[in-house]
Amino acid sequence: MTKLTTLDLTPFYRNSIGIDRLFDRIVNQIDSAASTNYPPYDIVRTGDETYEIRVAVAGFVQADIDVEFNNGTLIVKGEKATEQGAEVEYLHHGISGRSFIRTFSVAEYVEVKDAVLADGILTVKLERLVPESQKPKKIAVSYQSPLVA
Repeated sequence: MTKLTTLDLTPFYRNSIGIDRLFDRIVNQIDSAASTNYPPYDIVRTGDETYEIRVAVAGFVQADIDVEFNNGTLIVKGEKATEQGAEVEYLHHGISGRSFIRTFSVAEYVEVKDAVLADGILTVKLERLVPESQKPKKIAVSYQSPLVA
């Protein structure tokens, strides 16, 4: 497990307001990500403001997968339904069907647009939609001449 014990974030805290929660979240995400590597995934930028998270979920069907988005966290859960019926004797069992929970921290203004399962890959499509009120804007600077007495 990777532990960030020597990282000094004090300079960042001095120059920003309210960002301490962001750094705590990043450190916690690093700690939890180091503990598991299943299932494998890719994060892909597909445009200026669009992204995809592709999770390899071979052996899972649509009913086995749950995708949830809440408070800036995307949670992908997989739990294989237990098969009732004939017993199967595996000579080699290499396709993992174990349950998993994979979490992703999502930036502000990023919304989940779609989730598609095809060919053993779950693709979650994301788009960053910044409201007009939050976009940068130019502020006109006026000049006032000094009063002459």
